[in-house]
Amino acid sequence: MLVIAICAVVAGAETWVDIAHYGPLKQAWRATFRELPSGIPSHDTFRRVFSRLDPQALEQCFRQGMATTAPPLPREVVAIDGKTVRRSVDRGRAQGPLHVVSAFATGHGLSLGQVGVIGKGPELAAIPGLINGLPLANTIVTVDALGCQRAIARQLLARQADYIFALKGNQGRSYRAVNTSCQESCVDRWAAYPADYDAFDRRHGRWVRRRAWVLPLSDALAALRAWPGLRAVIAVETIRQVQHQPGTHVEWRYYLTSCPDAPAVLIQAIRRHWAIENSLHWVLDVVFREDEARSRDRVATRNFAVLRKLAFNRLQQGKHQPGSLRARRRNAGWNDNYMTQLLTRARQNGRATAP
Repeated sequence: MLVIAICAVVAGAETWVDIAHYGPLKQAWRATFRELPSGIPSHDTFRRVFSRLDPQALEQCFRQGMATTAPPLPREVVAIDGKTVRRSVDRGRAQGPLHVVSAFATGHGLSLGQVGVIGKGPELAAIPGLINGLPLANTIVTVDALGCQRAIARQLLARQADYIFALKGNQGRSYRAVNTSCQESCVDRWAAYPADYDAFDRRHGRWVRRRAWVLPLSDALAALRAWPGLRAVIAVETIRQVQHQPGTHVEWRYYLTSCPDAPAVLIQAIRRHWAIENSLHWVLDVVFREDEARSRDRVATRNFAVLRKLAFNRLQQGKHQPGSLRARRRNAGWNDNYMTQLLTRARQNGRATAP
């Protein structure tokens, strides 16, 4: 049933009804590697089974499988962020929406794992469990301000990874110290502290100038000395002007990092963090229509989120077929040979794999 469900989602299925309808249509192809003498289960059977399947066990198998077939590259940026499955809310049961915390390998363009929680509040508690199941040695892990915690920093260093944390007002004392020091160094005495990175971007109707400073720890940043493995503070100034709109918008953002890499590498890592939004979360909403899924059962919704990421990864690894992700998904439903290639491509590289 799991194999049928993954193949169906790869081919375009969005509900349990779609999955049950897909099975009989591909019976001849499926019989080449899997016999089902009792026939294809009904959509109610699929729903009941995935409602009883332990979501933690399925998520753990997902992380272990990705660690085997596609571990992150050295110094790859692994972005961690959360996403809400908006229509999974059930007001009749006073049940909030499912919130899924994911890890995304920006170099591979693959989802490495997820942990589902109820609402955004428990996201912080989910991050350590997600980190423990990932192969992160010699990678750069980026986390937004919610995950900017000393315990998470220690955990990443113990797993031989470096971190870049967004620093905001939730870290009051640290944020105030960094803001004061960076304003003095980067603004008031800019001639003495030239930017380590200065670049212009004139795309999409916007004119953007980005300047960044990588500041080593000093007496002015004594409040940060308790942070595990902290090497530097990164200050990023963004000056943005949008075509046909009056005014210029200036924004300052701060980051804490344990990375010894060059400033250009650090700035690139900060920008690549947004790949989890643009290349994973956006795709799940637009191509897989995750936000439109109206499943109310908490366990089934969480397990279906894993199915979408498994399908997403298979399609990402099927880039040998030209076209967009949406086109490759459609081709997988039409072309049995392409679907077979998607399921067996990792094995061609000499690695064990399972759908």
